[in-house]
Amino acid sequence: MNAPQIDEQIAKYSETCSRLTNEVARLLVGQETMVSRLLIGLLTGGHVLLEGVPGLAKTLTVSSLARAIRTDFSRIQFTPDMLPADVIGTEVFNPKEATYSVKRGPIFSNLILADEINRAPAKVQAALLEAMQERQVTIGTETFRFEQPFLVMATQNPIEQEGTYPLPEAQVDRFMLKARIDYPSREDERKIVDRMAGGKAIPEISAVTSPEEILEARAVVEKIWCDDKVRDYTIDVVRATRDAASAAIASLENMIEMGASPRASIYLLQAGKAHAFLEGRSYVTPHDIKSLAPDVLRHRVVLTYEAEAEGKSVDDVIRHILDNVPVP
Repeated sequence: MNAPQIDEQIAKYSETCSRLTNEVARLLVGQETMVSRLLIGLLTGGHVLLEGVPGLAKTLTVSSLARAIRTDFSRIQFTPDMLPADVIGTEVFNPKEATYSVKRGPIFSNLILADEINRAPAKVQAALLEAMQERQVTIGTETFRFEQPFLVMATQNPIEQEGTYPLPEAQVDRFMLKARIDYPSREDERKIVDRMAGGKAIPEISAVTSPEEILEARAVVEKIWCDDKVRDYTIDVVRATRDAASAAIASLENMIEMGASPRASIYLLQAGKAHAFLEGRSYVTPHDIKSLAPDVLRHRVVLTYEAEAEGKSVDDVIRHILDNVPVP
């Protein structure tokens, strides 16, 4: 496909994403970062982990996005007494016919909100994350593939620890992005109060696109051009989390216990392509990589006790890497 054709397709489908963002914004105030990360997940097939306190419209965002795409939405509230069958489904015995039938769980949907995933025990987390990775589940002897698009947005509370089961590093690595959602600004919070508690009718979300169009846009994102220098820069940023000394960042020696795997390089490049697409460009720039690097890396980097004792956070380390790795 030549340049004019790809530019034409990018213009067409990025306009679709703009309509989608604007439609969701009719109901939501602020949270542009959350909506942007969800769109990047949709456009790349990657799942998103959101960390933020309750009451920041996470459920409303996903359900509004599902209505605007005219697709299915499922919300799973995780609790410590859940079983894997409560998520993926199970076989039910019919005593009259002496046969088993499959009862599908809430994982069979297009957009899924896994609320407070860290409240679920390890077996439930493993069942969900395996389904996310394989895009299919096996119930009894039957294997069921999920319809596309398939996106899991999981949330976890960063403050409350009682009764929670933190996700192991190997499992949290299944998420493409981990976005931190903060409180709205004072101006945005006033708009939220006026809109939701002002006595006026709350806007209804209309369908502005379809799952088929999202999948077509995903195919266009894969064709976004990425220069070799940008690919090398992406790899250098990720490798700096594993070997700061070779990246000539001496100040980070003994700060990182475990760095990001090659999966992070793949996800970071894919996310950079989606970011460029959303901005209407047919090529990836270092700015795209730097913009998404914190969300791709923060749940894949484990700091040493020494770094934590010095008050360093994962975001501080990632920011320091981005400041010191040479930009092409």
